[in-house]
Amino acid sequence: MKFILFLVMVVFLWGGQRIVSYAEERIPLPTPRFDSDTSVEEALVQRRSRRSFAPLPLSLEEVAQILWAACGVTDQSRGFRTAPSAGALYPLEVYLVVGSVESLSPGVYRYLPEAHALVKVFEGDKRRELFEVGLFQRSILEAPAVLVFTAVYERTTRKYGERGIRYVHMEVGHAAQNVYLQAETLRLGTVVIGAFQDEGVRKALRLPSGEHPLYLMPVGKSRE
Repeated sequence: MKFILFLVMVVFLWGGQRIVSYAEERIPLPTPRFDSDTSVEEALVQRRSRRSFAPLPLSLEEVAQILWAACGVTDQSRGFRTAPSAGALYPLEVYLVVGSVESLSPGVYRYLPEAHALVKVFEGDKRRELFEVGLFQRSILEAPAVLVFTAVYERTTRKYGERGIRYVHMEVGHAAQNVYLQAETLRLGTVVIGAFQDEGVRKALRLPSGEHPLYLMPVGKSRE
């Protein structure tokens, strides 16, 4: 895999008030596909929450497709994404907690939608820790990877006030449904998990101040 090293002098997340100065190593992801053998209607009929996963790794192509479906860019000139966002403010962040993914070492990665790439946050398999703070739901431990959706509410509330919180919660639902439907086209399984200890997830993923966990979505090859 080709790695591109670049220096990020300043990173400013709109409304999140997070400024960072450090070197990031981007891990480019395979280009997403824009067609499949499964129609939208078929994916809707087949969509289920799948909680039991086979002990098989995910491919980098599968991971790339799932991440793109969640919040990938669909219009480079205007920055529009796969899920609608109030005011096109995009308050969501998506992390990939890797246990067994081809070409990726176990660790926690942040998805960069504009670049369709990953940045490693830190090394080490965090699935067991997420399993423990996720009220011991075995799907978290069994899945080869877990998507974690977080929100920076201020990106939306600074424009829409307190109602912006509602808009953020709508948006994570849109993004999660995209993941469900994409998983069906890839013959994968997933489930939305909202029951977890917020502070435990923050500590496990070392989330920055102002970022709040909303969903865990284990992803893998379903046993069903």
